Amino acid sequence: MFICKFKAMKIFKISIFTLILTLSVSQLNGQSEKELAKAADKFHAKHFTIDTHNDTALHFNNPNRGHSVTKGQVTFPMMREGGLDAAFFAIFLGQGVRSEEGHNSAKETAERELVNFLEYVKSQEGVRIAHSADDLLMNKREGYLSVVPALENGYPIGKDISLLTHFYKLGVRAITLCHNKNNEICDASMDANSEYGGLSEFGVLVVKEMNRLGIAVDVSHASVETLKDVLAVSTKPVIATHSGVWSIKHHNRNLRDEEIAAIAEKGGLIQIATGRFFLSDKPKEEVTVKDIADHIDHAVKIAGIEHIGIGTDFDGGGGVVGLENVSKMKNITIELMRRGYTEYQLSRFWGENLLDFLRKIQN
Repeated sequence: MFICKFKAMKIFKISIFTLILTLSVSQLNGQSEKELAKAADKFHAKHFTIDTHNDTALHFNNPNRGHSVTKGQVTFPMMREGGLDAAFFAIFLGQGVRSEEGHNSAKETAERELVNFLEYVKSQEGVRIAHSADDLLMNKREGYLSVVPALENGYPIGKDISLLTHFYKLGVRAITLCHNKNNEICDASMDANSEYGGLSEFGVLVVKEMNRLGIAVDVSHASVETLKDVLAVSTKPVIATHSGVWSIKHHNRNLRDEEIAAIAEKGGLIQIATGRFFLSDKPKEEVTVKDIADHIDHAVKIAGIEHIGIGTDFDGGGGVVGLENVSKMKNITIELMRRGYTEYQLSRFWGENLLDFLRKIQN
């Protein structure tokens, strides 16, 4: 079982979390919403903050293309308004035909969209591309927003391991191994067909090569068996850039408690998604920031604050009432403050965890 070695640590962390929560709540008693908002403003000005997943890049590149989900949730001015310093901007490709022609087309599309997006970023004032923890911190100090390039779905890699180096040289620092369907790398959580029972033989090589290069291995969208294989193969911590908690909402994309514990035990991160389908069965108009905080609370109790963060999935299905777009990010901080999270806990959640993670995987 994933959780066996983690039980004692889990019990200890729950006790500490409960104690800190109780003490902090007592300190917040009597604070008005206005005072909480001011405290959130002060926190975001001081501390580095990052969202580890959005699907905004393709929207910037193709603003007039038809979309099945809300778009326009992220702009650089809105990031500043929301107190968000940085984000992983993913080039998303849905799973297509797994043939030589299909893989070549996917590679060309991903490359074109990535290059176009990064050229757009370079033309924006006050924005820089970041590849490391040092880049992110320097940009924060100097007043710049940061864009971390990523790929969502390993489909463009096809069966060519050398393409990992190719995309790394283009700036990619995180790759979601799959999307909703199996690919050459692994089984996906939303695919009814268990093709490999986890990672394929090629997928094992992919994880090892990503470790070598310092590309973050993103297990959001991966099946339960794939996650087990990745944790067994990877010599570096891994990240779920945008996932929810299965114990609260039974969705195949969400992580079971033992998976959360196992990722954390290997030094990895669980970044809570904000899409309402991953959060709750309630009607759309009733799903709020409180539901996001419920998932955060549960994940913290399982793994500890040092392994939890946020991955909104904006422009890809993310957002709830009170967090309609990136300009509302401080509402998460306000809700967590209201629940008694300390400045230390918030600093870990918002960015310190991710900075440490990058240092570990990039040596």
